[in-house]
Amino acid sequence: MAFQIGQKVTGRVTGIQPYGAFVSLGGHRQGLIHISECHCGYVKDIHDYLKVNEEVNVVILDIDEYTGKISLSLRCLEHVDLGSEPIEHQHRHYWTNHRINIGFEPIDERLAGWKAEALNNLDQEKTPS
Repeated sequence: MAFQIGQKVTGRVTGIQPYGAFVSLGGHRQGLIHISECHCGYVKDIHDYLKVNEEVNVVILDIDEYTGKISLSLRCLEHVDLGSEPIEHQHRHYWTNHRINIGFEPIDERLAGWKAEALNNLDQEKTPS
């Protein structure tokens, strides 16, 4: 099964550590629910929210393209009562956008300007006032 960020999946908790719970997603794939993703708010003990062999519905937060590690969340599925419709997928990972592949283009576009600025600053330091 091919997984995608934002996808809702069902899995079974296979192990619990103080930092999170490992969830089997089937087909020899496994994900981790970090303790901070178990519940909105402070979680003192993950065992208060999850048990081994429990079936859970989770949302895929991130998939590391190099290691294949899958980050999962329970709290994305929690409905927070703000006096309006429930909000799903509250997390935004601004450091990663898998739909845009710009690579080093922004750096390449600015590099000439940075070099000119550095040389200008160097020239100003060398000339006596």
